[in-house]
Amino acid sequence: MSDSIEHRHIVIVGSGFSGIGLAIKLREAGFGDLVILERADDLGGTWRANTYPGCACDVPSHLYSYSFAPNPDWSRTYGTQAEILEYIRAVATEHDVLGHIRFGSELLDARWDQTWTRWRIETSRGPLTADFLISATGLFAEAKYPSLPGLDTFAGTSFHSLHWDHDYDFTGKRVAVIGTGASAVQFVPEIQPEVAKLVLFQRSAPWIMPRLDRRTSRLERQLLRRIPLAGKAIRGSWFTAIEGFGLVGFVDKRFRHPYELLGRLQLLRQVRDPRLRRTLTPDYMIGCKRAIFSDAYLPALDQPNVAVVTDTIAEVRSHSILTRDGTEHAVDAIIYGTGFTPVPTAFERFVGRDGLSMADLYRKQPQSYLGATLAGFPNFFCTLGPFGAAGNQSAIFMIESQIAYIVDALIAMRTRRAVCIEVKPQVQQRFLDEMAQRSKSTVWVTGGCTGYYQTPDGRNAGLYPNWSFEYRSRTRRFDIDSYDIDSRDDEVHEVRA
Repeated sequence: MSDSIEHRHIVIVGSGFSGIGLAIKLREAGFGDLVILERADDLGGTWRANTYPGCACDVPSHLYSYSFAPNPDWSRTYGTQAEILEYIRAVATEHDVLGHIRFGSELLDARWDQTWTRWRIETSRGPLTADFLISATGLFAEAKYPSLPGLDTFAGTSFHSLHWDHDYDFTGKRVAVIGTGASAVQFVPEIQPEVAKLVLFQRSAPWIMPRLDRRTSRLERQLLRRIPLAGKAIRGSWFTAIEGFGLVGFVDKRFRHPYELLGRLQLLRQVRDPRLRRTLTPDYMIGCKRAIFSDAYLPALDQPNVAVVTDTIAEVRSHSILTRDGTEHAVDAIIYGTGFTPVPTAFERFVGRDGLSMADLYRKQPQSYLGATLAGFPNFFCTLGPFGAAGNQSAIFMIESQIAYIVDALIAMRTRRAVCIEVKPQVQQRFLDEMAQRSKSTVWVTGGCTGYYQTPDGRNAGLYPNWSFEYRSRTRRFDIDSYDIDSRDDEVHEVRA
């Protein structure tokens, strides 16, 4: 291996909540030789990339933030995209991690080198090697487009919500929106008053729950600054409320009835037209797909300039969309609110010891150990890996659990002067068997829908089927006995390094 190639102890891929949090906690633990690869020209991950109108978090801000960096100055119950991005920047600046980020450096390939016990990494700014590689790429990195005949023939303006065209003037336009996921639920109310006609193509109606968003008062913010315990109490209250969704997800589907009643009451209260209400009533159990919190979406659909179309799209034409019932809908623009690819591009570029990528393994079966490590991938860690994400809790809570686990693992390796670590395949398989057994009766796979909570063959795509506080307990300390560890004496280690 050439001595001219840059070598770093730890390389992190991605500078969103996971990457920034990892850098902060690794530095606190004494790991200073680290670099964060970021393909964009700014940090923030999904909160940098998504800039569509109305973009905001669907978890209350006091919970959707680092526990070690509380923010008493959130302007609303639910943080907006711009405010969340500013929060991440402020935390990164305060903890002095900006100097570790290499912007405009896209990961092109990362392969484990068994001979040198290192990761060989190719980036858009040149090669480097690393003792440890950590994926902090997140799950919502690349736009997913529908597969429709004639999609490329459309002559008007079209774009995905992830790549919003801020120069497009919606005034007086006929606009088609394809998809009814969380992004569409947020941007549809923003553009509806501007357009002449909005045609929403709905494959399945989402469950819409009351959001109850509001501006925080100056007095509230002052109290939170002066009494930090109040912020902790608010965070704890929201944690408990959101954790309760696990009752529906993996405890017993009968717990869904109060939640579904709340969703139906919201629909009854906000949509006057009985026919439209029937169209907007979900035909699957709540929780099978992600329930969405909004107080603006349903009223926007009940306006005279909006049409909700449930017939399947047969073809996209140069200036229209044709449905299978023969109706042609003339449109000037198409917005795709169709979500994200289930397997991020980065997963294709992480290649383990046996020449298989993370994506190869995921397509075979969603797999990891605790969502943080992967058999066949020595000296590799990840955040929000398969079965490391929760359907009933803030992603930040799960991320912080994984960060603590990863940092503890690296401390254990430093203490033992170990050069290589890998989860035992049998340990990972026991974990996967547990996940499969616990997933069998969950609403995610038996709730009567299809979505990104499921694999194409109907299995759990990677949600942790248990309480998030139970997950926190499992990851609180690094379970070193679950790993094969290669500890070399100092002399051999120095020669290899």
